Amino acid sequence: MKTKWKISILTLLLIFYAFAFFHFSLKDDEHLPKNTVMDVSRLMPMKVKKVVKGKEVDELIDIMKEANKTGQKISIAGKRHSQGGHTFYKDAVVLDMQTHNKILKVDPSKKTVLVESGATWDDVQKAVNPYGLSVKVMQSQNIFTIGGSLSVNAHGRDIRYGSLIDTVNYFDLLTSEGKIIRVSREQNAEYFPLVLGGYGLFGVILDAELQLTEDELYTYRISAMDYNEYPTFFKEHVLEQPDVRMHLARISTAPGDGFLKDMYSEDYVLANQQSKLGDYQALKGEEGTFITKFMLGLSRDFDWGKKLFWESQKKYFSTIDGDYVSRNNAMRSESKFLEYEDSDDTDILQEYFIPVDEFTLFIDDLKKSLKGEDLDLMNITIRYTHQNQDAVLSYAKNDMFALVLLINQKKSESGKKETGRIIRKMIDVVLKHNGSYYLPYYSYPTKSQMKEAYPRTEEFFMKKRELDPKERFMNEFYEVYGK
Repeated sequence: MKTKWKISILTLLLIFYAFAFFHFSLKDDEHLPKNTVMDVSRLMPMKVKKVVKGKEVDELIDIMKEANKTGQKISIAGKRHSQGGHTFYKDAVVLDMQTHNKILKVDPSKKTVLVESGATWDDVQKAVNPYGLSVKVMQSQNIFTIGGSLSVNAHGRDIRYGSLIDTVNYFDLLTSEGKIIRVSREQNAEYFPLVLGGYGLFGVILDAELQLTEDELYTYRISAMDYNEYPTFFKEHVLEQPDVRMHLARISTAPGDGFLKDMYSEDYVLANQQSKLGDYQALKGEEGTFITKFMLGLSRDFDWGKKLFWESQKKYFSTIDGDYVSRNNAMRSESKFLEYEDSDDTDILQEYFIPVDEFTLFIDDLKKSLKGEDLDLMNITIRYTHQNQDAVLSYAKNDMFALVLLINQKKSESGKKETGRIIRKMIDVVLKHNGSYYLPYYSYPTKSQMKEAYPRTEEFFMKKRELDPKERFMNEFYEVYGK
């Protein structure tokens, strides 16, 4: 009877929490001045001159010509998931490229797609899936625009292809002079490694031709392990096994003995029966959003919520071990659970790239650095990207594990100050282990940390001033690190 009573109390508390979580979170942009924009972190509202929908190329050219006459600064935006002011600048004209979103051509024989930069990966998947084709590289979610992904040189969970730059044949770029140029490894090649991973500082990406690959049928393989077993497991059972096409791992952020210790690996193994692919090719939509969003809410507010979330993740993924999934569906992870708005706090991301052989020592030092710190660390996922230094601002200096940290922080100035202190402390640990960090996030790292993580930083900003001498394209990221 007493046990039933406790369960009833817990159930009532959870129902009340769910109601409060979904109905009483307050948006903080309802009373902002006109023409104030924010990115997804909602940490740095910025007053801009106006936001312009970038639909037709002729209109974009006219905007650039007018900007050159008036001295107007231009920023470029897509979904605004870059969190450090990369998509806006004070008093700038913001080009919202989401309406420039046509799929121009799918070429099954060449396995390519030509797509306007405002289209999303979801748009691309819907266009290529009927041909039995799939993208090679994209983020784990498909909500981002192509132009945005190119601008951050994204990577994903596919371990056989590297960064997005590997899969780009060419793109058309609107320069600061109002001219359109074709950029590839052969044409206007100087722009290629600068624009890809260039955060919109060299021009407007209008469209791009991307390489595709065959859609395939995979089986899930779920493995639990201790963190110090992970590098060897990855090398022997993932990287050296050609049938393993994609990989994702998670390490526990739940307080207690398992913190930054317990792990599991989620591998996508080429299925023996490819003839069954057709049974799994229908593109899936969002699944389980309510539950995931609710569990993340508990993780933000309670240590026991973090433990419950970790245990529920483990239980769920153990149930899909051996199940089938198509490549396209494996690259359609749910994303709506990441949508979170509150008047007092927000979720931010950090991503740290660590050489494979440094992983265990890095985790040891990271754990030490976080001891006694009040950091609301909710989740860490781990991917892999092999060495690629084609982009001037390349994060993949070696074969790297990419650790994506989901952190909840206060929006107050004191909250930003404290979070920044801890993040700089973590980045020092990253640099100690010959790692780097991803640039699309809030400007907590110092200039010296950026230069150490990205040895070609000075070259990048020098080229910015050379190719855009009037600094027509501007954003807050450049204001902080490029000046």
